[in-house]
Amino acid sequence: MPTISDVAGALEAWAPPGSAQDYDNVGLQVGDASRPVERGLVALDMTPGVLEEASHTGADLVVTHHPLLFRPLGALTAGGGFPNALALRLAEAGVALYAAHTNLDAAPGGVSFALAEQLGLADVGFLGGMDGAMRKLVVFVPEGHARRVHRAMAEAGAGQIGDYEACAFFGRGTGFFRPGEGADPFTDTPAGELEEAREVRLEVQAEQWHLPAVRAAMTEAHPYEEVAHDVYPVEGATGNAGLGAVGTLPAPEPLSAFLERTADALGAGSLRYAGPDPEEARVERVAVCGGAGSDFVGKAQAAGADAYVTADVTYHEFFEVLSAEDGHAQMAFIDAGHYETEAVTERLLRDFLAEHVPEADWRVTEERTGPVRTFVPGA
Repeated sequence: MPTISDVAGALEAWAPPGSAQDYDNVGLQVGDASRPVERGLVALDMTPGVLEEASHTGADLVVTHHPLLFRPLGALTAGGGFPNALALRLAEAGVALYAAHTNLDAAPGGVSFALAEQLGLADVGFLGGMDGAMRKLVVFVPEGHARRVHRAMAEAGAGQIGDYEACAFFGRGTGFFRPGEGADPFTDTPAGELEEAREVRLEVQAEQWHLPAVRAAMTEAHPYEEVAHDVYPVEGATGNAGLGAVGTLPAPEPLSAFLERTADALGAGSLRYAGPDPEEARVERVAVCGGAGSDFVGKAQAAGADAYVTADVTYHEFFEVLSAEDGHAQMAFIDAGHYETEAVTERLLRDFLAEHVPEADWRVTEERTGPVRTFVPGA
């Protein structure tokens, strides 16, 4: 049977933990990574009901989107609050917990892509790339070995630019060094003698979360005892990860019809929105962000979206789509609920794990984990 570590490896190849937001806490939260997984349960949130279901079905591991342990715990006790007490119950029951949160939000085909598919959008891409994630790695390699080092670094994830892989630049020059008494140089140069060597300056780009693997591959393939290399930050955003998604409907439709589409597709009891007249406005280009995505309303407007679907929008944030001149809105800003916009993540994770870790039995929880309910008078 696969181990928890195997499951984590599959998930992290898709959604690297290093791509998570710096405030987040992702990965294995409870359990022993070496334990085998025969059955797994997938849920949006870790709740007492999910734990009961995991125990009843014999699940060894629960995979959630939202972390149970979001902040450091001062103690692990039954009376320490919801996360503490539930983590203790998980440990006592022998059920492990793994969370893939903002790293799954940022992954290609991640949460917002699944939400876009749920709403029937086509030609879906990232709403915005991830800023500050790219690094330029420069290494100096003796001629005759550069292609081998380049291949190793590319296989570890370096050089991915858009639809192109193994992108790199070679520049030839001369390197100088003087070996010390304890050195064992590749050139067999005697200690204390100044040496020069024909070298290739090899440059590649890589996301920061790929850097450890890329550097390890570089060092393994490089013939030098000491590998001279530099890492520089690169301005701009990577297109290999991002937050939110944008796409188009099969045909334009009235905003009123799109609101109906959204509520039906997401099982939302109600929608909060600011926007133009629902009968007169037409919707074709749609931006989405599962969960709390109000920070990206500007990106949605810049992308030319007719509607932006997300959650956790505050009263004052709704004003951001209104014109300062006449108060009219050019884009519909829709809050469909945090649980409602991310519940599709359960199916997304289950399908991925069933494909990539098929030796284990994966199920989606039967619990509705979201704590928020909607009251509709007279319904």
